Amino acid sequence: MKKKITIKQIARELDVSISTVSKSLRNSLDIGEETKLKVQAFAKFYHYKPNNIALSLKNRKTKTIGIIIPEIVHYFFSTVINGIEHIAKENGYSVVICLSDDSFDKEVLNMELLTNGSIDGFIMSLSKETQQKKDFHHISEAMSQGMPVVMFDRVTEDILCDKVIINDELAAYEAVQSLIDKGRKKIALLTTVDYVSVGKLRTNGYTKALFHNNIPFDENLIIKIENIDNCSVKIEELLEDKAIDAVFAVNELFAVTAIKVANKSGIKVPEDLAVIAFTDGIISKYSTPTITTISQRGMEMGKVAAKILIERLESEEVELEEDEEENYKTVVIETRLIERESTN
Repeated sequence: MKKKITIKQIARELDVSISTVSKSLRNSLDIGEETKLKVQAFAKFYHYKPNNIALSLKNRKTKTIGIIIPEIVHYFFSTVINGIEHIAKENGYSVVICLSDDSFDKEVLNMELLTNGSIDGFIMSLSKETQQKKDFHHISEAMSQGMPVVMFDRVTEDILCDKVIINDELAAYEAVQSLIDKGRKKIALLTTVDYVSVGKLRTNGYTKALFHNNIPFDENLIIKIENIDNCSVKIEELLEDKAIDAVFAVNELFAVTAIKVANKSGIKVPEDLAVIAFTDGIISKYSTPTITTISQRGMEMGKVAAKILIERLESEEVELEEDEEENYKTVVIETRLIERESTN
């Protein structure tokens, strides 16, 4: 019995492009008769069969994009959604937004619900529990059925797909370096638990900045916060050390809480305590004092993610195969530091 062959292998054996094979098998008028007959004969000899599940999904267009985000409370995610919607509307697509609430089970249910023919593809940021469990079977299954996925912000290397990210480590490094350049020496870090990818990368950037400036690393200055509910208590305990002269927070909710606790404790910001946060949101712009932030450019991230997904959905260059290797891309969005009152 002859081994099952894929469209990619046919292209390689006949020294033609995948697109040529795909169009030949569909009897496209774009391909010359001799080439079509050669491809069709080769495919027939090796009992080539297309992935019918993938093809049926590919051909049944809903012009709808599914978005799965961990939470809506963070300004960053709302700006990403705005960016996605902007590009989707330009291209005649609608969007369906689902919240995982940082739950693995809810993320799986969302994907199962939307892969029943409701949407054409996904744009998603992984939940905390999904990253903790390292279980991505639901994403692999959706992709195996011909459903393209673009990940943003919280991503994993365990899934081969298109990704849109920032350089979290470099952005964190530059933020901490800016504090050091202002003469701050005892810098605390308010971060997430280690299994959240972005939190881990930002912690790496913080640690490297200290090391490169010969500032001793003190693990007691790193506060890992799992949820915002117990944030105040942990920060109060941290700021009992009056020698701390700066705080780097991985999101603006942690940062504004640190400022609130500092004010309550008679610590002046920025005179006694400088504060920098990730995400340039409404809170940072209108808090007192206003907060210096790293802009993740969520709107741009959403636009890029939507463009990549729509290009995949509308491309006729590659026919889907279960074992077909895709040329996935990872786009890195450039960040910028926006200085405000909390560090000046």
